[in-house]
Amino acid sequence: MTGTWALLRLVLRRDRLLMPLWIVCLAVAPMGYLSSIEAAYPDAAARQHFYDLNATSATFVVRNGPLYGSSVGNLLAWQCGFVPVVVGLIALLTVVRHTRTEEEAGRRELTGATVVGRHAGLAAAVIAACGACLVYGLLVGFGLAAQGAPLAGALALGLGFTVAGWAFAGVGAVAAQLTWGASGARGIGIGVLVLAFLLRAAGDSSTSAGWLAWLSPIGWAHRLRPFAGEQWWVLALALVFTGLLAVLAVVLSARRDLGAALLPARLGRPAAKASLRSPLALAWRLQRGTLVVWTVCLALIGLLMGGVAKNVEEMARDNKAVADVFARLGGGGAVMDAYLAGTMTLFGLAAAGYAVQATLKLRAEEAAGRAEPVLATAVGRVGWAGAHLVFALLGSAFLLAVTGLATGAAYGASLVPAALAQLPAVWVLAGLSALLIGFVPRFAAAAWGLLGAFLLLSLVGTALQWNEAVLGISPFQHLARLPGGTFSVAPVVWLVVIAAAAVSGGLLALRRRDMPVG
Repeated sequence: MTGTWALLRLVLRRDRLLMPLWIVCLAVAPMGYLSSIEAAYPDAAARQHFYDLNATSATFVVRNGPLYGSSVGNLLAWQCGFVPVVVGLIALLTVVRHTRTEEEAGRRELTGATVVGRHAGLAAAVIAACGACLVYGLLVGFGLAAQGAPLAGALALGLGFTVAGWAFAGVGAVAAQLTWGASGARGIGIGVLVLAFLLRAAGDSSTSAGWLAWLSPIGWAHRLRPFAGEQWWVLALALVFTGLLAVLAVVLSARRDLGAALLPARLGRPAAKASLRSPLALAWRLQRGTLVVWTVCLALIGLLMGGVAKNVEEMARDNKAVADVFARLGGGGAVMDAYLAGTMTLFGLAAAGYAVQATLKLRAEEAAGRAEPVLATAVGRVGWAGAHLVFALLGSAFLLAVTGLATGAAYGASLVPAALAQLPAVWVLAGLSALLIGFVPRFAAAAWGLLGAFLLLSLVGTALQWNEAVLGISPFQHLARLPGGTFSVAPVVWLVVIAAAAVSGGLLALRRRDMPVG
């Protein structure tokens, strides 16, 4: 473990922008939820009505988890039911980034040539991820307590998020030892995260198989029962599980060589297919897995969101405050239009996440040294980059179309046009990512920060009625709120022009600058 603290400082330095950003942005969301719940359900009768409608709704339970009571704290914990999944995803990606990605890029070998122990890099990555999750959980707990929530329940809620992050930091550490590349490790980690969510959902929605939720770290966050008679011993279960995964990762790391993996690599063909003899075909080969995973996940979420629409309508029927909250999200005068419009905004932000990831694949290929051999052939930089941008732009359109189709199938109406209305703002994010890659490639990951800022403005800022000038920073704020809203051509044209200018500027800068830039 020699050199662990030095490598930990290096990890924190490299994540000095990204880590505080996700901690603060995610911490603001529960605080905003608390204010919204207190405004929408000011008395016990309104909260009881909410509880009666949703406690037994299978779709709501699958999405958010169990609702233990009708107090403000109970409603808040239930509203934050998906947050452990998000924190777990961030934690495992952080560990993979600072372990397998470093190894794949050759930087692990450079640091390993100094006075650094074999397991120091792994330990530093896990400590950094777990520390960030702990800071986030405490910030949520004390932030909610400062707003008047009971301290014990607020801390239980925040620490529930923390233990979910810790568990999947351990999952990421183990996955990083199994595969030859960072993409494979991310795939294994995300697969385990999806399985954990499904186990939690199956356990919470079944009266005879509730034990399944105890097999999931996501389920443990709910079993802490914040604001409903806290079960603190669940924290010990999560700590033991995380510790076991960390020990397993160390043991697996000791059994493999640097740059190797425990799972055998699949041998490729002796000669490339004819279908791989173009930049576009190569980009498809590299991007297809990402597109499939995003499509399946968002389609499933679309089915859930469409399925709960009827419950939303009934909730808002007798509660003007709830109807006003949905009205601020957009859409026309009908509550269902406002709910669906807000849902489409969420899917637009998710599709922007895919577009950012697909665009940043350019930077990943460059940093790993795989772009240089391709560009040494007759392939030009613009053609190589343009092939990946095709999937960022058209792939996001496909993603939105499938998500709108799935949501509409569950709801009983066509929502594909409403979903595609988010596309110009998604393209702006792809363009800004390309611009960062072209001009400041070392800070290309700041594209995720832009997405986080737009997410904060579109969700929390809208719900809390921030100033319109501030909300207008987000491109999603200028789109028509469909269904129910009035479609306007001018904002769409302007956003498309901005996206096109950003993409063109990024390609021009990429063509002129040195490659690769470390």
